[in-house]
Amino acid sequence: MKTLKVSVDIKASRDQIWKIITDIEGSVDRIRGIDKVEILEKPADSFVGLKWRETRTMFGQTATEVMWITDAVEHTSYSTRAESHGAVYTTRFDLTEEEGYVTLSMTFGAELIKTMTKIVSALTGWMFAGATKKALLEDLEDIKKAAEAT
Repeated sequence: MKTLKVSVDIKASRDQIWKIITDIEGSVDRIRGIDKVEILEKPADSFVGLKWRETRTMFGQTATEVMWITDAVEHTSYSTRAESHGAVYTTRFDLTEEEGYVTLSMTFGAELIKTMTKIVSALTGWMFAGATKKALLEDLEDIKKAAEAT
């Protein structure tokens, strides 16, 4: 699995940041790359199992993916999963507290399943790594802006 990790330091409480990053439906109002969020399944008693359809514009293209929460430790971390175009995509958010700030880290991974996806990635993947990292950092900067404004 190929992974990218990015982090940002935020001058806000862990609780404030957690509320923002777990408000999936509200992310459309905070993260500029997200165009639309539609909740598909919402468990009554758990964040794990939340499933949604997210539409984003990346690389000049609009794409819609179904994502879901696979695990979570309140105020500490959660992971998502999506399966699309011959790959499994995972994202993990981690919060670590330091003196005076909280570090929010995002780890994005892609496991290529289909042979054609592996071939295309081998030929063009290097072009998308930098752009993907930039998009992940933009998401974190948008979260930081929202958290520090509260």
